[in-house]
Order: sequence, then C-alpha cells, then structure tokens
Amino acid sequence: VLVLAVCLLLVPVESGLMLAFLIGSAMLIAGIGLFSLGAEMSMTRIGSLIGAKMTKSRKLGVILLVSFLLGAAITVAEPDLQVLATNVPNIDKTVLILTVSVGVGLFLMLCMVRILFSISLKWLLLGFYILIFVGAFVIDRDMLSIAFDSGGVTTGPMTVPFIMALGVGVASIRSDENAKADSFGLVALCSIGPILAVMILSLVFPSGSGSAAETASVDAGNTVVLGRSYLAAIPHMLLEVAVALAPIAVFFLLFQAFSLRLHKWPLLKILVGIGYTYVGLVLFLTGVNVGFSPLGSVLGAAMGAGWQRWLLIPLAMVMGWFIIDAEPAVHILNQQVEELSAGAISARAMGMSLSIAVSAAGGLAMLRVITGVSIMYFLVPGYFIALALSFFVPRTFTAIAFDSGGVASGPLTATFMLPFAMGASEALGGNVMTDAFGLVALVAMMPLITVQVMGGIYVLKSKQKTQTPAMPSFGENEIIELWEAV
Repeated sequence: VLVLAVCLLLVPVESGLMLAFLIGSAMLIAGIGLFSLGAEMSMTRIGSLIGAKMTKSRKLGVILLVSFLLGAAITVAEPDLQVLATNVPNIDKTVLILTVSVGVGLFLMLCMVRILFSISLKWLLLGFYILIFVGAFVIDRDMLSIAFDSGGVTTGPMTVPFIMALGVGVASIRSDENAKADSFGLVALCSIGPILAVMILSLVFPSGSGSAAETASVDAGNTVVLGRSYLAAIPHMLLEVAVALAPIAVFFLLFQAFSLRLHKWPLLKILVGIGYTYVGLVLFLTGVNVGFSPLGSVLGAAMGAGWQRWLLIPLAMVMGWFIIDAEPAVHILNQQVEELSAGAISARAMGMSLSIAVSAAGGLAMLRVITGVSIMYFLVPGYFIALALSFFVPRTFTAIAFDSGGVASGPLTATFMLPFAMGASEALGGNVMTDAFGLVALVAMMPLITVQVMGGIYVLKSKQKTQTPAMPSFGENEIIELWEAV
C-alpha cells in the first residue's frame, strides 16, 4: 500500500511495471505463506528430530559432521540468500551461495560445541566480532558491505526455524538450569560464519565494479509480454529451487532410512511439508525476480534523481517500521520473550523495540546512499554498544538479541529495500557495492541494541518485584484473619 501511494501520488512509473509489481506481490504473498507452512511442517520437525537423535550417540565427531552438512544444505535453499546473490554484481551466484553455506556449516558446528560444553556466548561473540572488524580493515572495501549483508540474509525463514529446533534438540541432552538458555544464540553465531567466509572469498575473488545487477529489470510493454516473462521464469525457478532443496531432502531421506525410521504418517507429513516449501519457494522467487524487486530498483532510481532524494530517509524509515510486522518469525520471537520474562516484557513491547530498530536502520541506510559515508562508521560503534550491553543484561537476552538481528532481516528487506537502495545509489552516481549494500547489515545490527535495552528493563522490573513488602502492624487485641493478612 505504501509503495502504491508513492507511485500514484509522487513518483510516476510505467503502468506495465506497476502491474508486474502487483502480480509479483501476489505471488510473493502466496509463496511465503506456503513456504512458511512447509518449513513449519518439515524443516522445524527435521531439525528437532535430527538434533535429538544425533545427540543420543554422544559422539562429538558425529554431531559435528552432521551439523556441518545440515548447516550447509539448509543455507543453500535460503530464499533471502538467493535474492542477495542474484543482486550482487560481478560475483558468481553459485560461488557466493556455496561460500556462505560453508560459513554457516562451520559455525553451526561451533554452536553444537558451545551447547554441549556450556561455553559463554558473549565471549564468543566478543572474540569473533573483534576478528571481523580487524579483517574489515584488510579486505577490499567493495566487498565489506556484501560480507556483512551475507550474515544477515542467511538467517531467514528457512534457516531460523531449522537451526533453533536443532539447538533445542541438542540442548535436551543437558539437564542443568542453563540448558534452555544456551539453546538460544545459534542464529547469532551462524550469522558470523558467512561474514568471515565472504571476507576470505574477497581475498581471492576480484572485486566488482560497483554497478547494479542487470537482473533488476523487466520488460512489461504489454500484458502478453508480461505474462510470457512470468511463464518463462517459472521453469528456470523450478529447476533452481529443486537443486537448492535437493541436498536437505536427500540428507533427510538417508537419515530416515538408516536412523530415524519414522512411521508412515509422520514421514508423510514431513514430505508434504517439503512439497509446500518447494512450491512456495518457486512462487516467491518468481514473483521477486520478475515483478517485485524491479519496481524497488526503478522507484529508488526515480527518487534519487531529483529533489525527492531527501524523501528517501523518511520513506525508508516508514517502510522499515511496517516491514518488521510482515516477518512471521518476528512474532514467534516476541512470544518467546514474553513467556521467558513471565510477562514482564510483552510481545507488543518487544515488537515496538524491533520496529524502532528496523526503522532507524532504514534511515541510516538511506543516509549512507545519499552521503556515501562508510558503513564502518555505523557498524563499529553499533556493535561496540551491543557487545558492551551483553555484560549488563541476562545471558538469555543477549542470545535473543543477537538472534533477533537475523530474524529482523527477512524476505522484504532483501527483495525490496535492497533493490530500492541500489536504484537510488545508481541515480546519485554512487558506488552500489559500498553505498547500497550494507542495508541488511544495519537491519541486523539495530535489534541487538534495542532488545538488550528491553533486557535491562526486565532486570529492573524483576528487582522491583523481588522486594519484600512491609508487613502490616496489628494491635495487641486485634483479631487477625490469617487469609486476609497473607
């Protein structure tokens, strides 16, 4: 609705492109709905089953190997990563996806070690982010923003439910009081792996030229051409999604044959869920590539070319405010926090903090597009504040905060906001690689601060509740009704 209002009242766009956007939006809504349903039926269930099963062996080598294979396989099918890899210019899509997948796999192994041996999350985060920021001053400047964006998009609607379910399954082997808390934080660590992996890739891969990807265009001269564009894209997406989902499907079937041995109906439910996931991904990626993302690029270019450039910041902030409400995983996270805090922090307050965070991130991203200021001026102080807060709030809230960063940077950020920023950067004559990319990284960073601030509020409320109220005084001859005194 917001995009339609801008196009009808402020920025003129071709009618064919608008029709392509509306069709793409409908496909995206249907696709992400089927995908979310399928992921809940299959991926979450697979993660929980395999996590619980492999820990029963109590063999660290088996746990680490299975974790690596699962982490890499599930990341290949992540829709946010597919969209980002398509938009990155001059880097082979397959190379980038495989690099990021290996990074997730390696750090999922680290997550398992952390859960099994109860290693403190905040010290791991502190050590690895120091390593990341040291590496940031060494790698090619054009690859810096892409590296941080890769960490944000990998923790999307496919990987988040799977990884969190896997963590709960592995944590079940422990019986201490911190086992449940340590099941959080997997998304946070798995977001670090892709950043380091892409940084290493940048040392051997030639940098891009900074121009926008050619895929952000659509020929919508008339309805027949538009229809053929969608029909031509579907077979390509059918094959691409089949290749992406094949590793995790084959892995599950092998695990089922040799270890799980589920009964007929539970197995059938998971297979149907994989089918929903497949169809949903095809619809989602087709709608995004043909109609949804192209309008974002065109709209950004139109606003960046004239006086409307100064509207980029407030418009991005409004978009960021509403985008967070469209992420299904965000609502799940909000409910978890409300349950964890026993109602001290409501789901509504948690949602408000995330909306503020993503809105601020959108504004900062557009400020970078307009001014060309380096992303390091935002990431360094932002992560310094987030890591410093981790020493003052409960460990569970630190884990939830860093998990929420990955949850917040979901499909709409990668499919519309990023092309929007790329189009504006091109129109302003900026460097897309350094000025536009990094938007996802900012969206992933801001919740780290706001959620931990909510954790601090929770601590204060808890202290107030634990204060013992003063007992009322009674006279010597006064009759005391015990149930009223209590």
